Amino acid sequence: MGDRNWLFIVEPNMSNSQVKSSETESVTNTELKYGERQITEGQLITFPNPRPGRSYQINIVLPEFTCKCPFSGYPDFATIDLTYVPDQSVVELKSIKLYINSYRDRYISHEESVNQILDDFVAACDPLSVHIKGDFNPRGNVHTVVEVHHHKQHPES
Repeated sequence: MGDRNWLFIVEPNMSNSQVKSSETESVTNTELKYGERQITEGQLITFPNPRPGRSYQINIVLPEFTCKCPFSGYPDFATIDLTYVPDQSVVELKSIKLYINSYRDRYISHEESVNQILDDFVAACDPLSVHIKGDFNPRGNVHTVVEVHHHKQHPES
């Protein structure tokens, strides 16, 4: 009997009797895995600030940011450091993880990616203030750090 390659397809909440195993069955490249589907369908989700009357700071570090250089197509890697003072809403952590992962196959510059993250975060969360720092891994002996800020404008009384 020769060597055989078996493929087991298991989806979340699938019972043992539902597991498909076959030498011929395979997942096509056009089908999305459940994680890819979550990333594709993901959006920034917020929930009510549990302490809206208190000024406090939240720091979220996302060390696995990736995108693609719009000129070469080479991958770029960065740590995104997001610090904000919430107003009425706080961002849900899994949603920001999925949102950040959505950049993995995007052709986008360092500068545009950090600015787009700021725009999307402000639109979703409307914080009192936010500071986002993208610290990109050196490539070609060049180390880039992009920092952007936003402060909520208070209406004139």
